[in-house]
Order: sequence, then C-alpha cells, then structure tokens
Amino acid sequence: MSDDPFGTAEIRDRVLHAWARSPARFREDANAEEDYALGGYRDRVVVELAQNAADAAVRAGVPGVLRLTLRGDVLTAANTGAPLDAAGVEALSTLRASAKRDDREAAGRFGVGFSAVVAVSDRPMIASAGAGGVEWSARRARALAARTPALREELERRGGHVPLLRLPFPLDERVDVPDGFDTVVRLPLRDAEAVARVRDQLRRTGPALLLALPALTRVEIDVDGGVRALTAERDTATGAVTIDGMRWRTVEDHGVLHPDLLADRPTEERARPVWQVRWAVPEGGDLAGTPAVVHAPTPGDERLDLPALLIASFPLAPDRRHVAPGPLTDFLVERAADAYVRLLRDLPASPRLLDLVPGPVAAGELDARIRRAVLDRLPEAPLLPAGGGGRVRGRDAVAVDGPAAFVRLLGDEDDPVVPGLLPPSWPVRHAALDALGVRRLELADVIDELAALDRPPSWWRDLYETLTGAPADALGALPVPLADGDRVVRGPRGLLVADGVDPSRLDALGLRFVHPDAVHPLLMRLGAVEAGARTVLADPAVRAAVEGSLDADDPDAIAEAVLDLVRAAGIEPGEEPWLADVALPGADGDLYPAGELLLPAAALRDLVAEDAPFGVADADLVERWGAEVLTAAGVLDVFAVARAEDVEPAALAAGDVTLHLHDEERWADDVLARLGEQELPPLLPEFQAVRDLELVENWDGALRLLAERPELRAAVVEPAHVVLHDGRRVAVPSYTAWWLRRHPVLKGRRPTEFCFPGEDDLLAGLYDPAPAGLDRAFLLALGVRTSLKELLAEPGGAEELLERMGDPARAVPRRRLGRLWTAVADSAPSVEPPDRVRAVVDGEAEVVDAADALVLDRPDLLPLLPGQPLVIASRGDAAEELADLLDLPLASEEVEGVVATDGEKRPVPPQVRAVLPDAPDAYIAHDRLVVDGVSVPWWCGDGRPHATGPWGLARALAWLTGRWEARLPAEAVLRDPDALPTLLAENDLDL
Repeated sequence: MSDDPFGTAEIRDRVLHAWARSPARFREDANAEEDYALGGYRDRVVVELAQNAADAAVRAGVPGVLRLTLRGDVLTAANTGAPLDAAGVEALSTLRASAKRDDREAAGRFGVGFSAVVAVSDRPMIASAGAGGVEWSARRARALAARTPALREELERRGGHVPLLRLPFPLDERVDVPDGFDTVVRLPLRDAEAVARVRDQLRRTGPALLLALPALTRVEIDVDGGVRALTAERDTATGAVTIDGMRWRTVEDHGVLHPDLLADRPTEERARPVWQVRWAVPEGGDLAGTPAVVHAPTPGDERLDLPALLIASFPLAPDRRHVAPGPLTDFLVERAADAYVRLLRDLPASPRLLDLVPGPVAAGELDARIRRAVLDRLPEAPLLPAGGGGRVRGRDAVAVDGPAAFVRLLGDEDDPVVPGLLPPSWPVRHAALDALGVRRLELADVIDELAALDRPPSWWRDLYETLTGAPADALGALPVPLADGDRVVRGPRGLLVADGVDPSRLDALGLRFVHPDAVHPLLMRLGAVEAGARTVLADPAVRAAVEGSLDADDPDAIAEAVLDLVRAAGIEPGEEPWLADVALPGADGDLYPAGELLLPAAALRDLVAEDAPFGVADADLVERWGAEVLTAAGVLDVFAVARAEDVEPAALAAGDVTLHLHDEERWADDVLARLGEQELPPLLPEFQAVRDLELVENWDGALRLLAERPELRAAVVEPAHVVLHDGRRVAVPSYTAWWLRRHPVLKGRRPTEFCFPGEDDLLAGLYDPAPAGLDRAFLLALGVRTSLKELLAEPGGAEELLERMGDPARAVPRRRLGRLWTAVADSAPSVEPPDRVRAVVDGEAEVVDAADALVLDRPDLLPLLPGQPLVIASRGDAAEELADLLDLPLASEEVEGVVATDGEKRPVPPQVRAVLPDAPDAYIAHDRLVVDGVSVPWWCGDGRPHATGPWGLARALAWLTGRWEARLPAEAVLRDPDALPTLLAENDLDL
C-alpha cells in the first residue's frame, strides 16, 4: 500500500502554494475554519460524526451502525459503510466543497460539517479498513506554514493558529478499525474542557439522532466502559420507528423543488433541488430529552416547541444554526403543516391527540409560522372519532361537558342523540378542542335541547341515572315525560311523583305526574315532589280545578277525583277550606259548591233560616262517599270552620284580602284599634272562625252546638294571637267570639248585656244575670260581663257603662253611684259625652239631662246647691277628670262663694294633729257663717278653714289636708280632746 494512498502531499502542495501566492487566502481559510469550529459547529462533533456515518452507509447501501467510544481524552467513531477515499479526503480538506453534492440521499450538504472536530481536537484521524488513513495535525500544519516566508507574519499574528483541516497528512501511526466496522475516526481531545463537552454531547444523544438520520440503524455509545445502545427498527409499511422499545409514529413527504424556490440559494444547494419533511412523535410518551429545535436534518438553534420532532431540509443561514428566510422556507413551512396534519390523521383517535395540537404560544418566528399553518388546516381535518370507527372534522364534532355515563348514552352508536359527539374520555375543557373547531356544549345547553327528543319513559330514567352526580343548577330544564303519555315538559320542579295514588284516576285535575317508568331519585333532588294524596291536594292545579269545577265540561270527573283524594288523605272537616268550592250535585239536581250543601241529616238544617242559601246533598252522593268524606270536602253537617295562615288584619280591614266572613272588615278594625298604632302591620299566624253565623235563626240550638263541638268551641273560646313587629304576641277576641258578642244570640239579646251574678255588685242593676244552660268559659268568650274593671278596660266599655247608667230602666242604688263615677274617671277613657247622666238630687239617685247636672268638687258647696243634680265621685280628686270626661261644669265654677259674715281667727286645737298632722295652725271661727246668703256650718272656698263649731271645723280641716276620710275622728277629738288616747287605740285596731 502506498505511504500516501489519498494523495495528501498534492493537496498540501496546492494549498501551500495558494497561501504563498496570497496570504490573504491563508487568512480567509483560517478565519472560516475558526468560525465553523467556534460558531456553527462548536457543539456538533457527535452529530456530524453520526451524519458522516449515515452518509457512508447510504453510499454503501448497508445498514448504518455507529460506535462512539470515549476513553479518557480520546473519542473514536467507528461506522459501517463506504470507506474513505481520495475524493472524501479532498472534500474534508476543502472548506464548503462537499463530495456529496450529487448524492441526493446524503445528509451532509455543505462540506463543512467535519470542521466540528476542530472545536475539540488538534489532530483528527480517519482510517478505513484496507484503505489506509489520513490525519490533520495542527503541529504539522503549523510547521509547514512556518517554512513559507509569506505566511510567517500572519502566522505570528494569529499566535500560530493554522487552518489545520486544509492540510491532510498520511497517518504516522496505526489506527485500528474495530471488527464489523469499515471506518474509524479518532479524535485526541484537546483539553479537559473538550472532554467535558464531548461527554455532554454523548449523554444527550438519543432517539432524535436515529430519527434525523434514518440510514443509521444502531448507535452504540461507550463512555469509559459504560455502554448503551440506540437501535432503530423501521416498519416500512407504516413508517413507524421503534427505538429502544419506544415506538415513534412518523410521516414523511418529499419532492423536487421548483427552481424559483432556489433562486436565492447558493450554487451547491441549487445543485440538489430536493426537499424533505419528516415528523416523528412517540407513542405513549413525550419528547423529554429530545432537543426542542428544528432538525435540518441535524439539530440547530431554531426553537420548535411543538410536541413532535421536525426534520426538514430547511435552508440554513451562514451560521448553520438558524433557518434562512425566503421562498424555500415559506414553501417548507406549508409542507411541514400538511405533513403534521397527516401525522395526526394517522394516529389513533384518542384524547392524546389533543396534546399534539399546537397551542397559541410559540418559541420563535419559525415555530409561530408552522403553528399558524397547522392551525389553519386542523378544523377541516377528520381527526376526531365518529360512530362506527370513522373520523369527523373538528367543525362537525361536539364536546359535552357532562358525566361520562351521560355522554355515552347520548353518543350511543345505535341511536345517537348528538351526532359527532366525542366520547367521554375526551377532556371537554382542553384548549385544543377550540383549535380543532369543536363545538363545546355546556351540560345545561344539552339538557335544554333534549326536550325535542321522542324517547320512551324508560330511556329517560336511564338518562337520569347518568346525571345522578351532576350539578343541580345545570339540570333545571331537564325534560320529564308525564304520566299522560303525551307530553314531555321542561324541568322537574313542581312535578308530582305518585306515592300511593293512581295518576290515571286524576286526569280531570290537570296534574303533572311523572310517568311511572321514568321515576328516578334525581327528579326529587331537582324539585319534583313525592306526592301522596295530601301532597296532591296541595298542588295548585287541584285548587284551580276545584275553583273552576262549576263551569267545567265534566264537573263529575273533577268531583270524583277530588273526593277520592280527600278520602285517601284523611282530611278533617275545615282543614282545607278551599275544597268547599268543588261542584257537587244537590238533591234537586243542580250543582252547588260543596260549602253550600247540607247533609240530609245535618244538624245545621234545624238552625238556619228556611231561606238560607243552602242546598241538600244528593242522596246517591252521600251513599257513595259517606258523610265523613263529604264534610271534609266542605259539605255541611254543622257550621264550617274557616282556617287561614298569616292573615294581616290591616289588609283584611282595607278589603285587600277576604276570608268571606260576615263583617270581617269590622272585626279587623276592632283588632287594630285594640293594638294601637304599630310601626309595621301586625300578623295573625293562625286564624280560625265559624262561618255562616249570619244565617242562623235558632240561636239556642246554635249556641249549644258551638259550645259542645270541640272544633266549633275552639273557634269561640280560643283568642286570636297577633304577632307585632317587635315579636310580642297579643291576644285579641277571635272573630267568632267578636261576632257573637255583637248580635242578639243569647235569649234574643247581645251576650254583653248580661253579667255573671254575684261577681261584681257594681254591675248589679246595670246588667241582667246571664241565663243558665251554658258554661262559664263559653259565656266569657261571648262577652258576658264579669267586673267593672274588665268592662272599662275593653274598647267601648266606658261608653257602654255611661249608656246604661243613663238608662232610667236600670236600677242603680246611690251607694254604688259614687264608686261607678270614680271608676269611670280613673279609666280616663276618650268618650262622647252622654246626653243623660245618673246624678244625686237632694240625696236621691236620678237620671237627668246632662245639661242640668254639675260635678261636685267640694262638699262645702252642698248647702248652696239644694235641688241641683250632682254627679258625685267617691273620691274628691276625681272631680276634675270626671267633669272633663262628661263635659260638665264643676259646682265650684257655678257658685260665687262670697262669705258675708266676719269671724275670729283662732288656733287649731293641737290634739287634732294626732289625726290630721297637716292641719293649719289657725282657722276662722264664726258664730254664724253666711255664704251667698245661706247659713253654712263650714267653708273653705277661699283656701282658709271657716267653721261655726267642731262639726264644721273637722270637715274643713279634713278637706283642706286631703284627709276627708278622717273627718269623723277629727270631730271626736275636737269635741272631747281627752278622748284622744281612746280614739288612737281604736284606730290601731283599724290597722
């Protein structure tokens, strides 16, 4: 074998001659090599060695195998394929003059990739089995350059640096090619930094290398004895590549470029007018560890954050690390987008597909352009699963945000409800669905659209089961089939779920029962009501049917349904008063509201007037349903009891609401008067009242019935309780008791005209004793009087008392008259002054015209008022209040009171102070005392006591000191001062 099989001497001579002739050429070569080594190829020695190995395998037509071995500070790369030849050596020694320019399958395109070895080694070597080898040596190249005079100055300026790859040498040492390989590259690494950089590149070498260089089938990496291998198994039928157990799905496109696309590219690129795009994505994994850059075909610095590896023949900028802009790049962006969409179409239609849809944020300009191009195509791409294993476009697909079982039911292949519905395993909120053009439906929107479906009730029950855990606020319009079999309504709220009732028997009531085959607990959670007979009766539709039954087309059917419910519910009479409006047949063949019918044997028939507006229930009706059911529905046996809740007396008084009771407005006015003015309207939480009292003719029987029947008696004797705005509860007379008090129901007279005998003697004569036959509690509720105090405390009580006191037919003994007037004054009522009053005339009680009467305010005036009718209270200080109340003058205002006789001032005997401690020190003693021409025993009209003797003095002193009741003891002391101890002892006994 020749010592220089590759003609390196000739190459060196040619290069040195050129440098000698033009040192600038030397400088250009040195700068170019330095740029590649320190710039574009500074960290690509492993990739470039792999690329050369792939090209060698292509040229030889063999599977490419590469072994990379790092031992200490030496990196070797052994590969299979075409051996080194003279053209290759010359190409490696000539910057930017690739020997592969006519090889369209070669990965290397520019002839500069080998310069990457200069970044880590000053003596790269290549040897091929049986072909010899070649090396490039910085030391040897520097020596040759130094012997060229024209280069010495430049060499010195560059610190001895030479473009070593321009001067190849025959190997001066043996380099063995490992068995099974054809060529080996040996790189003694320059320093520790170079070793670290190579070690890092080897560590990062992964599947992307085999995907970018499909000619390689195996890459072995041995770092100081630690060996790992990357093996690629390629499925030519599917394009899939399995690398170390990880299956990569790939798609590729290629073709010939139109010359216009290469017009701005260098000559050697124009000589290879082919393009290629390849995408690769791992199945069941991610791109962790794979450089997130464009591979062209080896990795550069053009960031690409798409979740797939792109290998494409993009034109590179001079730095060999970024894509050059221009028409070729524009063309390849579009082809890359086409291929990416095809890659997605070839992948299984699983939710993982969504992770491969580009997001809106790009890592760079090229990344953004590719993303936009892909996103423009996706809505029209049939990527998503359809029934029968087919695919649909994103714009034809629907994603429903609902429970998985619900989505499966709607997308049933045999009977789909929503065409194009994505399976429940697809994440509805994934942003990629928007990019694909998928129509997203919220659960509430889907529910709203279901009402148009025609499905059997059992299907709806299955649907409800799938929605068991769904949020209730999305299910408000959930369609529900009704028991009538003809309707599906929106929303369960208010629907009835039959519980012990037969919906088919209640058709006439217009109720909305859920079809039995569709019943599910979800409906109750959403507001449907489990309805037994009582609940059904409470439904507004039943009440509406009852109210309109008189005018209904089939009132018998309504009555049948209502009475059936009443019997099943066990309703008590009066419990649901509105039932009294249901139309029922009377004995005369006409229809009546139930509340206007009497049972044939009703106790009420004997109590009401003959012209009372009641019919008699049809005998067949009574025989079929029985008195218990009919009275519960409002047919009358005894009085009906009206019941209500939360009644506002103010609204009742104003006529804004009605309970259909006689004089209900007046009762409400009376309640409000009792309560006085309130900040907020008072409320009756519960109300009960006996109806139709105004129709009674036989009151003796009616009162016995009211007193004996518990439900009727309660409406009489139990007061109504009003709740005030501050939470206090105030008892007021019930409506029934109030009504009875005001009508002549007790022996033809109002109950308030009677009193209980023997309980308050002040009422005797004014009120007649209550008749026997009714118990005390019942009579109390009717208003039978018990005491003067309670009478005056009642609204209108004072007026009633004054009226009776002014009635000449009433006998009132004089001994009670003063106490009656005092009680009236103390109650301080606001009354209309009476026209007649009961007064004292010359010692006798008489009824006189009020205009003739005076109110006696001082006892010393009595001798001056003979024959004058006097209203006398039993307590002197009540006179003024009584005069104001009765609008009568005081007696002192009508008497001039002129003292016509002189008297002598004398001291008041001190003994009298034991009885009257506040007695004045002196008094005016008269032999004869004349006032207004009348002789009187005492006088105090001028504020001083005047008296003609002990009798008058005792009274004058007692009145002036406000101790009128002590006048008699004072008189006794004045008559016999020595008797004082005895009087005091007697007074002690009074205490």
